[in-house]
Amino acid sequence: MPISSPRVVIIGAGIVGANLADELAQLGWTNTLVIEQGPLNIPGGSTSHAPGLVFSSNASKSMTEFAQYTIDKLTTLKDADGRGSFLPVGGLEIATTEDRLQDLHRRAGWNRSYGIEADVIDPEECAKLFPMLNRDMVHGGLLTPGDGLALAAKGTQLVIDRARAAGVEFRDRTTVTDIETTGGRVTAVIAGEDRIPADIVVSCAGFWGPKIGEMVGTPIPLLPLGHQFAWTTEVPSLVGANELPAGAKRPILRYQDKDLYYREWGERIGIGSYAHRPMPVDLDTLQTYSPDEITSVRMPSSLDFTPDDFAPEWEATKTLLPELAQTQIQRGFNGIFSFTPDGGSLVGQSRQVDGFFVAEAVWVTHGAGIARAVAELIAEGRSKTDLSGIDLNRFEDVQTNADYVSETSQQNFVEIYDIIHPLQPRVSPRDLRSSPFRRQQEELGAFFLETSGWERPHWFDANAALLADMPAEWAAPERDAWADQFHSPIAAAEAWKTRTSVAMFDMTQLKRFEVTGPGAGELLHGMTTSSMLRKPGAVSYTLLLDEVGGITSDITVAILDEETYQVGANSNIDLAYISRAARHQSTADPSKWATVRETTPGTCCIGLWGPLARDVIAKVTDEDFSDAGLKYFRTKPAVLGGVPVTAMRLSYVGELGWEIYTSADLGSRLWDVLWEAGEEFGIIAGGREAFNSMRLEKGFRSFGTDMTSEHEPVQAGLGFAVKASKTDDFIGKAALESRAAAATTKLTCLTLDVPSDVVLGKEPVYVVGGQRSGDADGGAASAKSDGSAGTVGSGVADGYVTSAAYGYSIGKSIAYAWLPNTLGVGDAVEIEYLGRRLPATVTAEPLFDPEMTRLKG
Repeated sequence: MPISSPRVVIIGAGIVGANLADELAQLGWTNTLVIEQGPLNIPGGSTSHAPGLVFSSNASKSMTEFAQYTIDKLTTLKDADGRGSFLPVGGLEIATTEDRLQDLHRRAGWNRSYGIEADVIDPEECAKLFPMLNRDMVHGGLLTPGDGLALAAKGTQLVIDRARAAGVEFRDRTTVTDIETTGGRVTAVIAGEDRIPADIVVSCAGFWGPKIGEMVGTPIPLLPLGHQFAWTTEVPSLVGANELPAGAKRPILRYQDKDLYYREWGERIGIGSYAHRPMPVDLDTLQTYSPDEITSVRMPSSLDFTPDDFAPEWEATKTLLPELAQTQIQRGFNGIFSFTPDGGSLVGQSRQVDGFFVAEAVWVTHGAGIARAVAELIAEGRSKTDLSGIDLNRFEDVQTNADYVSETSQQNFVEIYDIIHPLQPRVSPRDLRSSPFRRQQEELGAFFLETSGWERPHWFDANAALLADMPAEWAAPERDAWADQFHSPIAAAEAWKTRTSVAMFDMTQLKRFEVTGPGAGELLHGMTTSSMLRKPGAVSYTLLLDEVGGITSDITVAILDEETYQVGANSNIDLAYISRAARHQSTADPSKWATVRETTPGTCCIGLWGPLARDVIAKVTDEDFSDAGLKYFRTKPAVLGGVPVTAMRLSYVGELGWEIYTSADLGSRLWDVLWEAGEEFGIIAGGREAFNSMRLEKGFRSFGTDMTSEHEPVQAGLGFAVKASKTDDFIGKAALESRAAAATTKLTCLTLDVPSDVVLGKEPVYVVGGQRSGDADGGAASAKSDGSAGTVGSGVADGYVTSAAYGYSIGKSIAYAWLPNTLGVGDAVEIEYLGRRLPATVTAEPLFDPEMTRLKG
């Protein structure tokens, strides 16, 4: 029989590995072997003991889609008796505090943003859905009727049967001991004495993933942690209520104020707790069992129960569910699950080794959805659902070391049910990465937040004195308590001074790397939407697309000389992608070799921007920085006050100025040189809050927030970055025209009608005046005639907010949102924010300096 596809070896036959084999088979890839170290019926990993909760509520659109696909697939997977693998009992999250109730409104907004039915219901309705609740404790609840319970073990067996029928091979009781690589790509999997040829290897080994990654030198930053689960004895009101031994009819219940969740388990109640101390697991000392020793209660992933850790939660449970005082804990265990530094899954191809893919730290909720995405990635080169938020390569190197992974993963366990503000930084570890300007920033009273290990100033207390002199129209309006967190009115003063004088912004944290060699230009030319075969000194804002025209990143490329290109990227994902492409090109034609070297750690950058920026720079150099001497989107080397720099004429705040780069050892000197020169012009240091405000005033997009691979350039407002003059082929070019024609949504600029209204991102948006999804009478309550906010009804939204900020220069709140492309300037919409509808209007963009005179001179 001829081989129909490359040989794929999947390591792990849990819910992810089994579904991946099945999804590949659906795409015609059946030359697949799945290796499992335990018995197939009870592999002994997390799938074997997972309580099966499927909650779709998530701030991430992609993760919400993965959950929905998992629900749909498990619903259709039925055994011989016609019973499915999903119990659609719904999900109920209760609030016992007002803060939690507000958070449930926010979570309901996420659901509606992404097309999921959800409602915040009152205490009486909560008690009807889960009658044993202590009604007096409950302030309200979030009901997601489409959620429920996955019968994970059963569903996994059914997909194994289907994949086998399609020709996929499964081999259990087999332990992988090594992975063979040749020439930078996988060639075989070693299992004891057996060598199994492989073109593609996928690690779906769950918490064993780090051990598999070590075999190919690929860090898999996850930490196995114990998680308590227990069953009560028989509950009187449940006797005879459920047909199946582990069946359920009432919703899954989450009591997040105490880090607890509950599910019916036949005539008992199952209780899960995240309230206990973190219990990290050392894989080197973990108790293992032979395949013949594994049972439903004895397996590597099931540790002994620790009753003392559970005692406080048992008392809290009996208070919330008084009927359980008539029961006892019959049995419990500490099940092992995978946690990561940012709480997300780990998906994608290794940066170090071609053909080695990973799908780890994936919970049952997202199992089938992520498996489908990885199958698409392998078979078609891309996933239909954006993977940038969970890409294996997203972490910086410092974030993949064992100490960092351990500390941050344990903290994510502790905070799993906490109410986390979108700007809230981690408490520890901090001060991992700082720019050379740290001393000066601390002297100016910088308030730091953390991103990817970097300390980034968000505002400077030294600028508070400017508020007294700032014109009243620039002042920031008072905010509600939620929006006021990690915000300072000082940002208004920093925006004012940037627009009217001059400011310095620390841009060191931007990912930078150099592509060098005789093949550098050709490599980037074929990967981007702009011409890279230009003279040195040219700078391009350009896009990376996938084969079907989806945006996978936006980058800035500066041509420093004929064989040296500096790339300003978004993350390590871009670095991994371009590095892999450079290896392939160099292998295919050694005369066109290109190397990729990250330069971020050894360099730094100051954004010097504002109408007086040229006055400042004139004091420290004799170089020509006039419009003629350095045009917009051009670069040149220069010396500023004795410091050699590379200056690029571009600005993401929409003001005259430059990004100025130098080596890290000279960074402190560069800051002092510019600061001293700027003092007579009132120079200030500006933070990220002012920067983001001015970015949105200019309509500048942010990849991963405003657009992803699910969007093409025109609908994202980036059609200008696809150069019509570029006749050569580039990745994604052939698909652009048809994809743009098929688009039904666009990234739309909104301003809120009430100046004091502020939103933060990911809120649902509703079109006013037309039939709304889910509202038979034309919609839920809308904005009142006096312009104040209306209340929220049910229904799925027409779109959702991406970026949002208060625009200090224009005196209005700004929100960008994905909405139907039939909307026009002046059309009315409403943004749902914490249970209220805020009126907003579609507005022409950019909101500030539409003629670009300030930028271009």
